Amino acid sequence: MRVLLIGANGYLGRFVADRLLADPAVQLTALGRGDDADVRFDLASGSPGALTRFLDAVHPGVVINCAGATRGGARELTRHNTVAVATVCEALRRSGCGARLVQIGCGAEYGPSQPGSSTAEDAVPRPGGPYGVSKLAATELVLGSGLDAVVLRVFSPAGPSTPAGSPLGRLAEALRRAMQSGDGELKLGGLGVQRDFIDVRDVARAVHAASLSAAQGVINIGSGRAVRLRDAAAVLARVAGYGGALHELDGPSNPIRPTIGHPRTEPDHVAPAAYPYPDGCGSWQQADVRTARDRLGWRPRINLEESLADIWMEAACRI
Repeated sequence: MRVLLIGANGYLGRFVADRLLADPAVQLTALGRGDDADVRFDLASGSPGALTRFLDAVHPGVVINCAGATRGGARELTRHNTVAVATVCEALRRSGCGARLVQIGCGAEYGPSQPGSSTAEDAVPRPGGPYGVSKLAATELVLGSGLDAVVLRVFSPAGPSTPAGSPLGRLAEALRRAMQSGDGELKLGGLGVQRDFIDVRDVARAVHAASLSAAQGVINIGSGRAVRLRDAAAVLARVAGYGGALHELDGPSNPIRPTIGHPRTEPDHVAPAAYPYPDGCGSWQQADVRTARDRLGWRPRINLEESLADIWMEAACRI
């Protein structure tokens, strides 16, 4: 099976590439903006015609798009998350390769949900910020393209190589600094939020399964269990062997601070009023993952404690 992987050097893409390379039946080609890609191409500025010519030459059976941006202004997010996907869809429509498209979406497309609820694929998306809006627009482009396509809505990925700017990455960095300086207490903000964390290696397994399946439409990829960040922080401290006290800066009635563990002097410490939660998902998010089980034969295997242990192992190497 010839697979074209777009965004192989990104956080999710690296693990998807590893998973595909471990399958002897897969012939993998990586397309991206970096020098180490097999083919250099910028989806946000490249033309559909140029990508079509490449597709016709390589003739992949599956195209997996892991590329995109998680940070930046609305214009940048739209370029990398929406315009880029429009380029992929148009190139696939023009090409004679007939490839299946696996698009990586995100839980932020749904926006805030009712605490205690599980969000299924038939929920009406109401993204609460520009990132979720740009990803939802990409999903709608894929679903309306007429292609053989599936969108995997990945909730909150965790595990090895977790970005330092993510909530769990910031927790690990704050803990590393406290241990390095010998602080007996660690003050953290934003711990009341609850998210559905899913290990990045489980995400890669889901992408692999989706590329082999005939499933179409939207499929949630998550653990099916919301975890409060303060509980994740406690597990991370235990894994790290931190014997100090954890103090939460925010009371239940105070707004969530998006920059967990950042110095209080940083100007972005308080969230913009319009988006009190950086991902636009409110205080609670939990995936209903029954569709992934039924249509992909996929279930999460790696628990959060293992994911946190891997996050800490990388952080500890910087001490």
